[in-house]
Amino acid sequence: MMVKHLQDTTTLHNGVNMPWLGLGVFKVEEGPELVNAVKTAITHGYRSVDTAAIYGNEEGVGKGIQEGLKETGLSREELFVTSKVWNADLGYESTIAAYETSLKKLGLEYLDLYLIHWPVEGKYKEAWRALETLYKEGRVKAIGVSNFQIHHLEDLMKDAEIKPMVNQVERHPRLTQKELQAFCQDNGIQLEAWSPLMQGQLLDNDVLQGIADKHSKSVAQIILRWDLQHGVVTIPKSTKEHRIVENANLFDFELTKEEMDIIDGLNQHLRVGPDPDNFDF
Repeated sequence: MMVKHLQDTTTLHNGVNMPWLGLGVFKVEEGPELVNAVKTAITHGYRSVDTAAIYGNEEGVGKGIQEGLKETGLSREELFVTSKVWNADLGYESTIAAYETSLKKLGLEYLDLYLIHWPVEGKYKEAWRALETLYKEGRVKAIGVSNFQIHHLEDLMKDAEIKPMVNQVERHPRLTQKELQAFCQDNGIQLEAWSPLMQGQLLDNDVLQGIADKHSKSVAQIILRWDLQHGVVTIPKSTKEHRIVENANLFDFELTKEEMDIIDGLNQHLRVGPDPDNFDF
């Protein structure tokens, strides 16, 4: 699988094209830094931005999108915008209301992808029914889930009319999620990585540094390239222009099979975020 360009896309099972690489904005607070990061990413060729209701920054993301579109002359249709419904809003009516709120804050008329943020037991099926309604009404281009394990997906799909198009999960070289990826592939669900750089904890890893030196790249670039070569969509977070640019500079080299295997071998099933089978929020 060769991704050759920042604007290359994967085709979701419903035919919608989703960029392989996007900008994440987790923990970036409202304000000029956020607006500027989103605008900068768009002007440097990014076409995908990922936010969530709980991040409390949808308004700033919306402003950054508007400024980016203005500066580049792109149309809204050329961007891919994702948001997520928070746990407190998981219910049929409440999920639809949460979608309206996110749109209003972002200043958009539709989302390209809307996700259930966490698999809250007893609640995600009603929320999924709401997502199916939004999708069938043409109000969102694609629907999916986040942080779902295999058993959550199986449970959801038992009653779902439409299967998720995307599953966004924590994934990095210390948490490769091999079985989950295989399950998603078998079911036509696109896997997407959040926290691909393990919140910075892998940037001084000697093994990764060795591979980076060989390619004259940064450790971050090696990890992101590893994701792409595994067919995983990824959304690294940064607010600094040089990092936003660097994170997208992944298309002039390729990791060897041996290097891919070495990185796979760093797996320790280690999470920096909550465990989807054991969270209390």
